[in-house]
Amino acid sequence: MLPLKVVVIGGGAAGFFGAIACAESNLYAQVTLLEASRKPLAKVRISGGGRCNVTHACFEAGELVQNYPRGGKALRGAFTRFQPQDTIAWFADHAVNLKTEADGRMFPITDSSETIVDCLMNAARVSEVELCTGTSVVSVKRLPSNEFEILLKSGEIKKCDRLLLATGSNPIGYKIAQEFGHSIQPPVPSLFTFNILDPHLRALAGISVNPVQLRLSVGGKPQLSQTGPLLITHWGLSGPAVLKLSAWGARLLHENRYQATLLINWLPHLQQEQVREKILAVKTQWANKAIALHRGVDLPHRLWQYIIARVDITTEDRWAEISNKTLNQLVQELTQGQYLIAGKGVFKEEFVTCGGVSLKQVNFKTMESKLVPGLYFAGEILDIDGITGGFNFQSAWTTAYLAGNAMGTSDLSTQK
Repeated sequence: MLPLKVVVIGGGAAGFFGAIACAESNLYAQVTLLEASRKPLAKVRISGGGRCNVTHACFEAGELVQNYPRGGKALRGAFTRFQPQDTIAWFADHAVNLKTEADGRMFPITDSSETIVDCLMNAARVSEVELCTGTSVVSVKRLPSNEFEILLKSGEIKKCDRLLLATGSNPIGYKIAQEFGHSIQPPVPSLFTFNILDPHLRALAGISVNPVQLRLSVGGKPQLSQTGPLLITHWGLSGPAVLKLSAWGARLLHENRYQATLLINWLPHLQQEQVREKILAVKTQWANKAIALHRGVDLPHRLWQYIIARVDITTEDRWAEISNKTLNQLVQELTQGQYLIAGKGVFKEEFVTCGGVSLKQVNFKTMESKLVPGLYFAGEILDIDGITGGFNFQSAWTTAYLAGNAMGTSDLSTQK
């Protein structure tokens, strides 16, 4: 019997995990991993600030899928077959222990992404995956024998029985998928920060507030909201609340060229009327005191001074001098201040896209194409993206593990 020949295109997290899973599930499979760059696992190395946020300590499929702006519905079943608990166990079986931080993010106990890189490289070596770096793919076609023929940039041709596309957001993956008849949801950025052109806000860089409520308004209508920590930066706004909002609003913001209005409630734990009562109380108690120095609400001092300046209160103004109109404007500013988003920034060096291969054309039990038997998908090439916190890696591990196992154990005779 001829050995099963498998090729994986893409040497990122999903590509490695899929190749290893295939080789471990079928000792007779010949698995080849093709990576265009000289150094594989580049995203793994830089993720989590060089610590690698491997997964998230969320072990219920129904809860887990809430963290995926796109792909959650399709992943629900997949997570019943391989979820964060399985990821933890897999790495433990390969001599890497993970730890959980207060917010649920999970990292290797070494706090080094190199631990994960070394683990994947070693597991691939042990399972005899052939790793070919500096190997760019030009095109793929299906032969009458149902084999895949892969043309490399070098002119070399490789053939295989099973093909896994784990190319991330690299255009070659979309091109190959499209040529095999798959629909591609146009890829656009997800997980980014907001550029706010206000120099007075930017001067507060480094100040964080937790929690705030953010609402995204396009065309005068609030569309989406998120509550959580906010960080003021030298280009505008960042922090978990902003990143989550950018993920859920990725397409909406792209369609509007990253021009929108952001409504900020700096005191989301209070109703607007409660904020008004607090302001009135401090006005009564500190009537002859400077507003800039006696705030009555729990906000950083410099942020308070910035907010009162937005409603034309000076550092010399006293509470007794404030009119009801200005007081109402201050309450409005504290609970739904308007900030113009003038573009998107970046989230460190990590780059996540929404968009990719249409999920309706993929069998999520095996990650096999519904259009082309023997063709599989894993990772970010799919129209799946998660919010920050280890969720994007988890969808990569899950889809790659299911694809790898399916490629290694499916019956070759049904394909030929």
